[in-house]
Amino acid sequence: MLSVIIPTCNEAANIGRLVAELRLNAAPDAVEILVVDAGSPDGTAAAARAAGATVLQSPAAGRATQMNYGATHAQGDHFYFVHADVRIHPDYVATIGQAVARGYAAGCYRFRFDSPHPLLRINSYGTRFTGIMSRGGDQTLFITRALFEQLGGFNEQFVIMEDFEIIQRIRRVASFYIVPQDVVVSARKYETNGWLRVQLANLTAFSMYFLKLPPTRIARTYKALLNYR
Repeated sequence: MLSVIIPTCNEAANIGRLVAELRLNAAPDAVEILVVDAGSPDGTAAAARAAGATVLQSPAAGRATQMNYGATHAQGDHFYFVHADVRIHPDYVATIGQAVARGYAAGCYRFRFDSPHPLLRINSYGTRFTGIMSRGGDQTLFITRALFEQLGGFNEQFVIMEDFEIIQRIRRVASFYIVPQDVVVSARKYETNGWLRVQLANLTAFSMYFLKLPPTRIARTYKALLNYR
């Protein structure tokens, strides 16, 4: 079984569609869908239940904490971590199963944005490459239970960039596979802030990360540079 784990915070507008897509493209006994909510006041949990997901209330907010909490309740041999605003690839169950059978204990997809903006196409093209700066949680992440437990899960000190941090640890002990197919990710952050502003915020966060500055400081700086909706 594949356990799909989705951390949420105020994602009522997206979660029902995602859960429906996950269920539509998998046999009922092939996946379990766990939505780990951070106490969203907008009805996220109700929308997820209505779509057929199992909803867990996280003891604390934060993607790393929520995803770890979901993993402790998961029944599958493999975990698949997905953001609520992503459009998954319809062959996700078979693709992940094939990658694991070939010896890859973890990996992600490439992505493209749900926007025709030409500069976003450049960002999307970069996800074909193996460098850590070409990675991101929006690409979704699959990992075997055994490797996840060996690594001790996500580092909950990272309230931002938790996906980059765990991928670096994965690569020290296992092969990491980039699936040559796309998931579709939301451009809402770029639509709100503009391409250049988001790129500058990303570069600042990466620089602080590689300088090993405190994760809470990186998060404060990143959020101060951007508006969210």
